[in-house]
Amino acid sequence: VAPSPAVDPLLAELAAAERPLIIFGGGVVSSDAFEELRAFIHLTQIPAVHSIMGTGVLSFDDPLNLGLAGMHGRTSANRALAAADLVLALGFRFSDRVALDTARWAAQARIIQVDIDPSEVDKNVEVDLAIISDAGTLLRSLLHALDGDGATAPPTCRDAWLERIAGWRATDYQPANSDSILKPHQIISAIAELAGPDVIITTDVGQHQMWAAQFARQTRPRSFLTSGGLGAMGFGYGAAIGAQIGAGGGSTRVRPVVHITGDGSFHMNLNEACTAVSYRLPIITVIFNNQTLGMVRQWQKEFYDAHYSATTLNRATDYVKVAEGFGLLGLRATTPAEFEAAFAQALTCTGPVWIECVIDRDEQVLPMLPVGSAVSDTSTD
Repeated sequence: VAPSPAVDPLLAELAAAERPLIIFGGGVVSSDAFEELRAFIHLTQIPAVHSIMGTGVLSFDDPLNLGLAGMHGRTSANRALAAADLVLALGFRFSDRVALDTARWAAQARIIQVDIDPSEVDKNVEVDLAIISDAGTLLRSLLHALDGDGATAPPTCRDAWLERIAGWRATDYQPANSDSILKPHQIISAIAELAGPDVIITTDVGQHQMWAAQFARQTRPRSFLTSGGLGAMGFGYGAAIGAQIGAGGGSTRVRPVVHITGDGSFHMNLNEACTAVSYRLPIITVIFNNQTLGMVRQWQKEFYDAHYSATTLNRATDYVKVAEGFGLLGLRATTPAEFEAAFAQALTCTGPVWIECVIDRDEQVLPMLPVGSAVSDTSTD
């Protein structure tokens, strides 16, 4: 690997930092730099946070993976960003769902941005150093420089920084479980447990998308397919069809494919069920039915004194009957036990299945940091 001119000064900055942090996004996915990123953070003991598009690059149980940052990210991840003295941004575009207040974002840190597109530099957040490079190319150069006696900057002890972060993680928000009511985090957790680590999850847009990113426990890259900043309601079913065929299975379940959606998004593109039926694609669709456009309703509650407008749907759609009309199996769940039984049944089916999950319309995605806010403004109720 030919070393980049930026490698030596970058490694020197990382070695000198007491509280370094990596934030990464979809650029790492696009460059197939999964193994390189994992190797680099473990060699240097630098913790990492990610945007929604970086979900799955690091396994959820990796001790150096602090998880999702930003509006609906973990409080500990956002606190680490606020306290870091150096932030290395890899393939991350500083969207307004992560860089919520551009003037106060990572205010204590020198920010180094690595992006293949020069137009992304200083677009949303002014950085101290920009490196125009593919994320994978730079990471391979960094690893090459650290491999051998001529290492520019050997790994540094991060114990104090990691212990501080561990204290924050111990107090992260955890939603309460229920035995009688379907809770979104329990649905996602059950999917992760029953489908296993090979599951491919696709989402549409809204609350279910954020709950999936928070609780899906992804362990493999390119296994969480979402439209991200495009905000494309109706994206999920087509993505699931592509994933099922692309994973090599077609009508055979090589890897489970689960499409997580909300009743608002699903009405945009549920007609694609005919394609799934025609090709006998064993896609499991989990519909979060709260009879409302949940994310917009949540914003109306939080920011507009619960002045609700055009978000309450109250549609009469019977998903079980519609599913039968398309020629697939439709199931309904109102309790955690019913959902687990329905999902276990769906995993045995040779064709597509819909599972309607009836949830309360006032369930909220938490924690929540409004645009323009700082970590101290986090809401958990």
